[in-house]
Amino acid sequence: MIRSRTVGALDLLALVAAGAGGGAMNALAGGGTMLTFPTLLLLGHPAVEANATSTVALLPGAAASLAGYRREVASHRAWLGTLLLPSVAGGSAGSLLLLATPDELFARLAPWLLLFATGLFLFQTLRARRLAGALAPPALPVRPWGAWLGQFGVALYGGYFGAGIGILMLVILGSLGLTDIHAMNGLKNFFGICINGVAAAIFLAGGAVEPVAAAWMLLGAVLGGYAGARFARAIGQTRARVAVILIGLVLAVVLFVQQAG
Repeated sequence: MIRSRTVGALDLLALVAAGAGGGAMNALAGGGTMLTFPTLLLLGHPAVEANATSTVALLPGAAASLAGYRREVASHRAWLGTLLLPSVAGGSAGSLLLLATPDELFARLAPWLLLFATGLFLFQTLRARRLAGALAPPALPVRPWGAWLGQFGVALYGGYFGAGIGILMLVILGSLGLTDIHAMNGLKNFFGICINGVAAAIFLAGGAVEPVAAAWMLLGAVLGGYAGARFARAIGQTRARVAVILIGLVLAVVLFVQQAG
């Protein structure tokens, strides 16, 4: 079991700031993990502990964002039954896989996971710009079992690391023929809560969460999520995603340099 540790005032400030930034990023465009996880690493937390703590700290803000899409989710209940089980099963499997991963191995994987998530955000940003002002191409329909397997894979990755799962889920929902972006966002948020919720429960039960860091980061995430939702109207999704991409690249480079050192 992980015990809480004594942290200094500067560390607390960094935790709150990272939580606020992560909460704001999630409210703007997603990708809050790309800020909170590296911050915990740079503060000296072991890699697995840092990822588990980040997941727990960002969960309440993500859950609150679901309220804004409750009508859209309620109007597409059929998809809840189709993709709920693979979301929970994949999230559980991914979180258990993380707990079984040695810290040294996960620390080596961390920069590459950040680069992968950054690449997802870059792909989504370029795709959004290309489709701006034009009709989206028709989605390629898939059978329900194909969507089930795809969602399980996304949830497996989400339980293990998590940054960028929203983009992957939008791809799956689009392949099922959904075109209402608000409904897709609502379903994406619901399944994201399922994935991260079960992962957070497993991380807490497994003693992988550092409680002091999680509490202060959670406080920042709530404040940042509220402010970020208001700020989103001012700068728009595209600029928010560009900010996520730049932050992800910088932090990945920092982690690579830290490993080299």
